[in-house]
Amino acid sequence: MILEVAILDIKRGLEQEFEAAFAKAQIIISSMDGYASHQLQNCIEKSNRYILLVNWETLENHTVGFRGSEKYREWRELLHHFYEPLPEVEHYRAVFENI
Repeated sequence: MILEVAILDIKRGLEQEFEAAFAKAQIIISSMDGYASHQLQNCIEKSNRYILLVNWETLENHTVGFRGSEKYREWRELLHHFYEPLPEVEHYRAVFENI
């Protein structure tokens, strides 16, 4: 399992619009091959900052499958205009896990 981590800084004053757009966009990502789960959380200290955590079966499910798809274009159209700056996205693999 691969964890995608993106810190999303949203243009101030557009947080509610972003959340509404994300409600639509999450349908797109959850329909992709290799998608396992996701969370969107809002930062307490910076109200315009969010963290997006997406679990993928493989790195390629995200970097090739999702990002190379037509659905990714829809995702970008729904969400990318809210970001300032564009988010840095990183991928992690579990070293230890206690569930």
